Amino acid sequence: MSYRAPVSETLFFLDHCTSFNAIAGKGAQAELSLDLVQSVLEEAGKFASERLAPLNRQADQIGSKLVDGKVVTPPGWKEAYQDWIAGGWNGLAGPVEFGGQGLPVMVASACFEYWSAAAMSFGLCPLLTFAGVDALEAHGSEELKKTYLSKMVSGEWPGTMQLTEPQSGSDLANLRTKAVKQPDGTYKISGTKIFITYGEHDMTDNIVHLVLARLPDAPAGTKGISLFLVPKFMVNADGSLGARNDVRCASVEHKLGIHASPTCVMVYGDQGGATGYLVGEENKGLHCMFTMMNNARLGVAVQGVAIAERATQQAVQYAHDRKQGKAPGAKDLSPIAEHPDVKRMLMTMRALTNASRTLCLRTASALDRANNTSDPAERKAAYEEASLLTPVAKSFSTDAGIEAASLGVQVHGGMGFIEETGAAQHMRDARIAAIYEGTNGIQAIDLVTRKIGQSGGETLKRVMAEYRATANEVAKSNDPAFGKTAQRLNETLDALERATKYIEVALTRDQAEALAGATPYQKLFGLAAGGAYLAQAALAERIESRPATRVAVARFFAENLCTQASGLEATITEGAASTLFTESMLVA
Repeated sequence: MSYRAPVSETLFFLDHCTSFNAIAGKGAQAELSLDLVQSVLEEAGKFASERLAPLNRQADQIGSKLVDGKVVTPPGWKEAYQDWIAGGWNGLAGPVEFGGQGLPVMVASACFEYWSAAAMSFGLCPLLTFAGVDALEAHGSEELKKTYLSKMVSGEWPGTMQLTEPQSGSDLANLRTKAVKQPDGTYKISGTKIFITYGEHDMTDNIVHLVLARLPDAPAGTKGISLFLVPKFMVNADGSLGARNDVRCASVEHKLGIHASPTCVMVYGDQGGATGYLVGEENKGLHCMFTMMNNARLGVAVQGVAIAERATQQAVQYAHDRKQGKAPGAKDLSPIAEHPDVKRMLMTMRALTNASRTLCLRTASALDRANNTSDPAERKAAYEEASLLTPVAKSFSTDAGIEAASLGVQVHGGMGFIEETGAAQHMRDARIAAIYEGTNGIQAIDLVTRKIGQSGGETLKRVMAEYRATANEVAKSNDPAFGKTAQRLNETLDALERATKYIEVALTRDQAEALAGATPYQKLFGLAAGGAYLAQAALAERIESRPATRVAVARFFAENLCTQASGLEATITEGAASTLFTESMLVA
């Protein structure tokens, strides 16, 4: 099925509900305007629909394969990536001094949604490169920046993020990859990494690996981890490529979805150790890697939006084309889109998609506020808001992608379970997003133990006050088109406030009690945030006297999804005992 980038929806939210107009035309963004962004989004959407979307189904069927020690990507993949580089897309938000265009994160995030919706497997390659550029720019030496950043910003040398090992999974304290310092200041890296996205491929002539490893005398646990840059090919003094480094792909995983994206097992040190360069300080690598991971988490959240949008577009088209049965009041055979239960499914998909998009754009907007102010207090407040919203955006959006894709299969009926329609691929592709870059459960732990307590809880209070003001603004509008939107939003916010107080007390009493409710708390937060941001867009739409399409979505979200708030609150505040007292039921 074809794909159409939702440019007008993105532009409307950027214009009315983010920091875009506050930063446009000022400082580093002096040339930024809504007209410029519209042109960028339209071209990004064109590349997605015309260049990437036609490759998606065949690439899923063929996949990437390890052939004679080399990873071969599907037909057309390499050519599409070269067109991507030629179009300058990889450097959209990259640092200007290294060849990037320096556009805001929210603009780059919007474009990344389009590319990922067209072909999620393709988008995974630049996702890790974007994150690697951030980490190297923030923590790399001047020599490393000079040698690698321009090529990474352009996309000519894509990056990878290498944390996971067979024995450690998400528990980085147990990683075993070794790094031994050499007389020339480099390090010899040896060990095995698994689940490495685009760890090896045929699309470029070099790859820049960012690898976590442990020095021989390093402290135990996460305090003894260092970060290293390990190129696939060594780089000569004149910038040309030299000898192949001692790193190889041992196998490519056979996965549920994202088949065109090679997920590699990487082996270092078959011939004495791969040459690596320290990024940041010894034993401080996790701090450096978190710069990369936080960028990637927002990118993964956007992938959730992307799959939800693609599945929704396909389901809507199918539901209007497919005729079956008579809808209530109809005399003739009806398109299934006219049946109430199918309407419910389609509206759920649209509401989840739009809410997730707003949540991701607001997270990116907070980062842009922080990046475009010289006031230390404003920068701190903005970064803390982005930090608070990131785990919520990552979890809510990836869960939304899974639910929307699943509903898309349901709308297609039996044909959704048949691969040829493409609905099944969206569901298979979407499932990984809730797992990688920190499972959604890990995001929930981060949210309740670290993020809601930032600045003594003041960041959370500011965000909650904004949501409450939006709900009250809806109530003051007295617009019957909103239905019970204001009431349901306020009920959701009341539930979130009570749940927050419970979590804060539980953390001081018994951390396990608080963590038992962390995931439902994160979902409740997502409902409050998504409902408030949709309502903000709807209010702006009414002010401009536009057709009430956004009002309809905001109302549906509030009246059909925010009603889960009371149940989630009960689970958070009353469900810990039954969750924790289950050891005897879980014996293998």
